[in-house]
Order: sequence, then structure tokens, then C-alpha cells
Amino acid sequence: MADREVKRRLAAILAADVAGYTRLMESDSEGTVAAWQDAREDVIKPSVAEYSGTIVKLTGDGFLVEFPTVQDAVNCAIAMQSGLVSSSLDFRFGINLGDIIDDGEDIHGEGVNVAARLEGLAKPGGICISGDVFNQVKNRIEATFEDMGAQEVKNVSGPVQAYAISFSGSSTGSKTIEHLVASKPSIAVLPFDNLSGDPEQEYFSDGISEDIITALSRIRQFFVIARNTTFTYKGHAVDVQAIASELGVRYVLEGSVRKSGNRVRITGQLIDGGSGNHIWAEKYDRELEDVFAVQDEITQTVVGAIGPELDRAERERALLIPPESLDAWDFYQRGLWHIYRFTRDDNFKAEELFRKSVSAHSRFAPAHAGISFAKFNKVFMGESDDRQRDIAEAFKAGQSAVNCDDKDPFAHWVLARALLLREEFDRAIAGFETAIHLNPSFAHGYYMLGWALMLTGKNDAALRNLNIALRLSPHDPIAFGMMGICAITNLLSGEMNLAVDWIERGLRQTNAHKVIYVVAALVGAMADRDDLMKIGSEYISRHAPDYSCAEFLHALAIQPGADRQLLLDGLRKAGLPDG
Repeated sequence: MADREVKRRLAAILAADVAGYTRLMESDSEGTVAAWQDAREDVIKPSVAEYSGTIVKLTGDGFLVEFPTVQDAVNCAIAMQSGLVSSSLDFRFGINLGDIIDDGEDIHGEGVNVAARLEGLAKPGGICISGDVFNQVKNRIEATFEDMGAQEVKNVSGPVQAYAISFSGSSTGSKTIEHLVASKPSIAVLPFDNLSGDPEQEYFSDGISEDIITALSRIRQFFVIARNTTFTYKGHAVDVQAIASELGVRYVLEGSVRKSGNRVRITGQLIDGGSGNHIWAEKYDRELEDVFAVQDEITQTVVGAIGPELDRAERERALLIPPESLDAWDFYQRGLWHIYRFTRDDNFKAEELFRKSVSAHSRFAPAHAGISFAKFNKVFMGESDDRQRDIAEAFKAGQSAVNCDDKDPFAHWVLARALLLREEFDRAIAGFETAIHLNPSFAHGYYMLGWALMLTGKNDAALRNLNIALRLSPHDPIAFGMMGICAITNLLSGEMNLAVDWIERGLRQTNAHKVIYVVAALVGAMADRDDLMKIGSEYISRHAPDYSCAEFLHALAIQPGADRQLLLDGLRKAGLPDG
């Protein structure tokens, strides 16, 4: 047999695997494989190429990469974990600097073995590095390093010094989200001004704005601020550059709508958020039946204006399917206005308007989704006189929405929320992931995915998704809910200080629902913060004296087990009756 040449060298090695891969394959093999393929093609391969790495091999549940420098390896690991925050898979990374043997097909040696062992020490969604790597990067990379001490690892002589780079809901988590955002062209669409002179037409200009946001959000290469946040600027004199800075976006789209009889005039202008320069402006005069074509035309033009930044990205675009009847659209937009006011009467009115929309056009998916949304709210707010009936109706309406348009992320989102109430958590998580896949800027998708992950004990992944939701929509009318779930998740993780921080932020939201006050009482009781417990308990005593522990645990779909008992003990300490 001829001698085969081998090469020895010092190299930075990154080893990675998917946490719990075998279990995931057993429960959903097709979904797990699809998620792995998405992660590989959308995040892993592009990131490795960007940081001059070489993928040595890909396996069913992981990969091995060689880098020219340890700094490239660590930066790439951070970039990949940032890009993977919305994946259903939790990757673990280990990085080592050491001698390797290259046989032309694979690499071997202690340098590789140690990287693989470090990967096994990393938390799901985390990065673990060796002491040699830490010494090289500690003053070069802005990150938080946690000393894990000397670790005894299998098949390696002598202990290995290890450090963890944390990615959770703490300060390092915000850096992760910023990196994710920085890699995409980011845009905020302000609510278009109603110039019709008729306040009753306000919903029409709002609907135009929302449909443009939805169309832009469906382009995977965009980071789009959620409608619920940009609409907080409605009716105010705005400084576009200040808004761009506050929301952390590069571009701002603003415009106006003037509706008269059967004619509509829509103007739009795209502004560079940094310089304030106008990139593009246009005016459209159309008959009302052409309004959806105008929305499409504006979206295409905006994409074209930002096009130079998308040279390496595919131009994919999924259009909203407009209803044949504009009445259906009218009723739906009016219903949306009521749904986010979170009162019993508004929720009833919203459902009524969504049903009128369905009557006007039976195949209009958003209207069916709206009915499901209203039914979920009724159960969550503790205002249902027949919980199981309303859950069943939320599920049925969600199914109808998906059947009408299986490309509508809102439809998949409401169906997944109904599944959450039905305690079908795996199906709910898959539904939220589908909604995010269809609209990568869907703040509520990340919010509910975080909620569902918390319910299944995946607290780190839950916090990553909740952070994305709040980054996408920091002024959302249900930001209080996002913050409440952040507080509970940190509570269950033993992070009492972070739980207190989140609930204090939640209480500052102007439309905070009674549930957030229950969370405040709970956090106060468990964190020994009598002031918070008093704020929450007194509010519930005044506004919902019959609200019970059982109602709260049902509303959040908390399952029997140690976590449920922990929360139940805290609620009892705060003074809530068992119910």
C-alpha cells in the first residue's frame, strides 16, 4: 500500500452538535431534518464563509470547522448562534486551539478531541472555549466569559480549562440580537397619514400601512419593525432620523392616503434614517379596486430602492391575496383596531366585525384568524363562561384561516395559539415556527414561540425568542405580555433579579392587563420584594377579586410538575385563592 501524506499543524477548531437530536428525530423526524437544512444553508455555511472557515465535515446532527485564527472561530460562533436564535434546534459549540493531523479527507488529533469535549460542556444555544482560546481572544472580542474551571473530559489526558460565552436574556443577549439585526437591511413603516378629512376613514389609511408592512415582512432578507410599534407614532409630529435611531433601523417609509369617492391617492417616500436623505418618492392615483396593486407596486419599488444591499440575497416575495370584496377588508381592519384594546367590550366588537368580514368574503383568511384571536383573548383574559367551547372555536377558526391561505403567517400563528390552549405543545411550537418562516419579522411569532418553549422547559431558547420579539416591536401593545413571560421564564430559571427587572418594565406599559399584575405579585412573593407583591395584590383585589391561581395557571397553560408547583406556591404566598 502506498504511503499516504499527512500534515500536522496548529489550528482553531470549532465542533458543533444539536442538543437532544435523537429525541427530536423520534418526535418529528421530517421537521427536525428540515430545521437542520434551514440552519445549515441559511446561517452555518454563510457564516463560516464570512469568517474564512473551512467546513471539514457535516454529520447528521453537527459539523466540524477549521479556522485560520481563534478570533475568526469565536466571532463566527457568535454570529452563528445569533443567526440561529429563531431555529427550533439548539446548537452547542466547542472551540479549541491545538495540534491537528490532516489526512486530506478528515482531521484528527487532540486539538479536535478537546473541541468535541468542550462542545459537550456547552449549554444548548451556548459556546464553550478552551483556556488557550480564551487567552487569545479575551482582550479582542467584546463578550462575557464565564470561568468554568478545569474540566475532566473523556479521552483527554489532564484537565481542560473551560470558559462559557453566555447567550441568554441578559446583556449578552442584547448583543446577540443586535448582531442579527445588523446583518439585514432594516426598515420601519410609519402609519400613513389620512388626508381624507374624514376621521371615519382612518382605518383605511391604517390598513394600507399595515398591508405594506406585511408584504415587506415576508421578504426574508428584511428586518421590519412590527406594525404595533410603528403605530405608536401615529398622530405625532415625527423626526424621521430620531425614530430611525430609536428603533435601530436604516430606513423609514412614510406616506399619506387621500380617499374620495371611488378614487384613492397614495403617496410614499423612503428615507435614509442616518442622513435623512430621500431615496425614493412616488404618488399613485388609482380606482379603489386597484388598491392592492398599488400596495404591491410600492413594495416592489421599495425593494428595488434598497436593492444594492441585497446583491447576494434572492429576491423572494410572497404577496397577500386580497379579498374579492373590499367590504371584507374594511370589516377586518376595523376589527383589528378593537382587538388590541384588550377590553371585554372591544374584544366582543372585534369578533363581531371579523364575522362580518367572513360573511362578506368567506375565503378571506385574516378574518377567520381574527375570530380565533378574539376567542383566545376571551380565554386568556379570564372572561369565558365556557373555556373548552371557546378553545374549540379558536381552534376551528384557526384551521379555517390556514385552509383559506396556508401561506399566511397570521393564520398559522392563531392556530398555534389555540393548540397551546389545548396543551398540544409540540404542534404549537411547529406552528409558531411556520409563522416565523413565512414572516421572519413577525414579532408576535417570536413572542408566542418563546412562551411555548418556556412551557416545555427550554428557558434559554425561550428568552432568545422573547428578546427578538421585543427588538422587533419595542412599543407593542402586548409588550407587557412579552415582558411578563420574560419575568416568569427567569423566575423558573432562578434568575430573580432579571425576573424583577422584567416585571418592573412590564408594569410601566400603559395598557398592562390584569395578568401582568398577577405576575408582579408572583415575582414579588418569590423574590422577597414586598413592594411588588403589594402592587400586584392590591390591583387584583380592586379590579379582579375573584381571580384565582387556577385561572392564572390555565391562562398560561402551565403544566403539572415542579414548575407549576413552584408558581402555585408563589401565587398562594401573594394571597391569590386556589380557585
